[in-house]
Amino acid sequence: MPGSPDARTLVCVPPDLRARLFGRELGEARLLDDPADRAGLAEALPGTEILVTGWGMPVLDAALLDLAPSLRLVAHIGASVKFFVTGEVFARGIRVTQAGQAMARPVAEVALAFTLSLLHRIHRFDHALHSDADWHTAEQAPPRHEILGCRVGVVGASRTGRAYLDLVRALGAETVVSDPYFAGEPGVPAVPLDELLATSRIVALHAPVLPETRHLLGARELALMPDGAGLVNTARSWLVDEEALLAELRTGRIDAAIDVFDAEPLPADHGFRSLPNVLLTPHQAAGTVEARRRQGALVLDEIRRHRAGLALRHEVTPEMLERMG
Repeated sequence: MPGSPDARTLVCVPPDLRARLFGRELGEARLLDDPADRAGLAEALPGTEILVTGWGMPVLDAALLDLAPSLRLVAHIGASVKFFVTGEVFARGIRVTQAGQAMARPVAEVALAFTLSLLHRIHRFDHALHSDADWHTAEQAPPRHEILGCRVGVVGASRTGRAYLDLVRALGAETVVSDPYFAGEPGVPAVPLDELLATSRIVALHAPVLPETRHLLGARELALMPDGAGLVNTARSWLVDEEALLAELRTGRIDAAIDVFDAEPLPADHGFRSLPNVLLTPHQAAGTVEARRRQGALVLDEIRRHRAGLALRHEVTPEMLERMG
């Protein structure tokens, strides 16, 4: 197919993930199995026009870019590129694109599943029965609620935040958003963070990783949440003071569903693991079969558009990089 990957394309994605993303659609592209292998990347870069990047890439600094004078496009299979794309990339006229849009839906669906689990205390019942509690003990849980009419606060009107809003609103939730770049819209008012925390039964985090969002929720903010409220985090652990959250959860006052952690893998002795009011998943919210195929298709389409001289649909600009999570 015209515009398909060829030997000028270098794909830095592990084999198992590469198969889920692209199947057999990579043509004659060259392959690097370990994205974190700086030496291997340096050896493979000469002659590369298009670089497909995976998670764990080394920073594309001047030393690496000097080895790839023909490089014109960096296409990332994930969302954020800020951890390996530098100003030097843009200064050399290299364009950047990413596949974050392909992952918004599954992350939003997991956040919805977390929301429903917290509202109905499913995680508490599951923990009780798995820990061999007697039936009467297993039945005990804080009051349960439906999502219809439930006030859900969304921190961050990102791609995933908006996808999540669409899902919970379709089920009848009352929604509010806290985001300095979101002015509100019909049915979704913008409110200050403190108000959102104090008035929402579910707080769902979808904000980016920025200096100003570091520990956006600390002990003071978590204390604002009403008794029985639930915290959903499918975004980044960066947003929450993990020690403060653990201390709050140990009181049993609130519940949480968490997909992201300060230390990954999550240590076997971490306090979260033993708490009945916490639902845990191992940073897998985006990993559906459908999302992986969409990510691969999006990257391949951007490569074809680049080769055809067309505008990229998901291009990252230097200005966007500064606000990227």
